[in-house]
Amino acid sequence: MALSKLEKRIRIKRRVRGKISGSSELPRLSVYKSNKEIYAQLIDDKDGKTLASASSREKGVDAKGTKSEISAAVGKAIAAKAIAAGIEAIVFDRNGFVYHGRVKALADGAREGGLKF
Repeated sequence: MALSKLEKRIRIKRRVRGKISGSSELPRLSVYKSNKEIYAQLIDDKDGKTLASASSREKGVDAKGTKSEISAAVGKAIAAKAIAAGIEAIVFDRNGFVYHGRVKALADGAREGGLKF
C-alpha cells in the first residue's frame, strides 16, 4: 500500500531527527509549514525546552508579499531573537519538508539575520 504525503514526511522526519539533536550551545532550528503559515523554533533537546520561536502569525513579522517573502521575514525574526538570546550557531531541522521554496527562504532569512548553520 502506498504511503500518504503526511506518512512520507513523518518517515523522513524520524530519519533526520535520528541524526541531529540540539543543545543549549547549538540549538535545533525546527521548521513547520502549513498551507497558510510558517513556524520556526529554536529547541534545546537535552533540556527539552524551546529557547525562541517565531511565526508568520506574530505581530512583529511583516506579513506582506508572497509566502516565500513572509518565510524569509520569519527567518530574520528568529535570527534576531536567537542573537538577542546569545545564540549564533544552530543545527537546521527541515522537519521532513523538502529544502526548497518556503523552507529554503526561511533558512536564507535566518542566515541573513546572522545565524550560522
